[in-house]
Amino acid sequence: MRTAIISDIHGNLMALETVLADIDQRSVDEIICLGDILGYGPNPVECVDLIKERCEFSLLGNHDFAALYEPTNFNDAARKAAYWTRDELDRANEQDPESGRLRTEFLNRLRVRWLYNDIYTCVHGTVRRPINEYLFPEDPVNNPSKFRDVMNNLGKRGLVGHTHHPGVFSNEDADFSPASQENGEMEHPEPGDGKMVGIYRLHDDDKAIINPGSVGQPRDGDPRASYAILDTSSEQHFVEFIRLEYDIEEVANRIDQINELDEWLGRRLFEGK
Repeated sequence: MRTAIISDIHGNLMALETVLADIDQRSVDEIICLGDILGYGPNPVECVDLIKERCEFSLLGNHDFAALYEPTNFNDAARKAAYWTRDELDRANEQDPESGRLRTEFLNRLRVRWLYNDIYTCVHGTVRRPINEYLFPEDPVNNPSKFRDVMNNLGKRGLVGHTHHPGVFSNEDADFSPASQENGEMEHPEPGDGKMVGIYRLHDDDKAIINPGSVGQPRDGDPRASYAILDTSSEQHFVEFIRLEYDIEEVANRIDQINELDEWLGRRLFEGK
């Protein structure tokens, strides 16, 4: 089974369409989403409809929760974006009640946790706090007690989003292997696929947490959309990390045209922050 893992779309339709088009070229069997379909970006309705149509399941992220229920502990730009997103969903529901009903039912079914393939615990944040807790790349060194606690509560393996940093946490070496660097178990792919930036091979006894990065708002300094493919078709599972260029300027222009969205939300896309 080859499973595309996407996360943190944040209303960025152009990035999502670019990722889905690439997935369609890679012999992928299914797609799963780790949450944050909503928030920040200019096309929340279209993103929800695509995730509903294309994904086997999607989780509830903190920005999804904010738009559907209440933005908690958000900065001003994120809070305003959450309220605007909610209004956009309401407007779309009023314009087409039947599509709105199906969209609302889908959003109301978003779960906070999912066990995938009987091995991978899927959450948006961490297994301790599935919606809101970050597991940062620096945590194994800077916050080892938190990292150990997350790993101890994990089970076998995990799939998470939220930080927008693609890579793999391994309990074996208590480290984070960034997707774009040859570090720890991360391998550079063979020449020929300029979009694939790293491959991580999991051994049977590995306890690991995989983060596919962000489709719509990368924060690792690389502005390209990020996603991953988990291959479980052989005894040794492995993960392919993929980065894709898309029309950031067009997305930023769309954000600039919406008064309720801070223009900073568009500018940060160019920097991958």
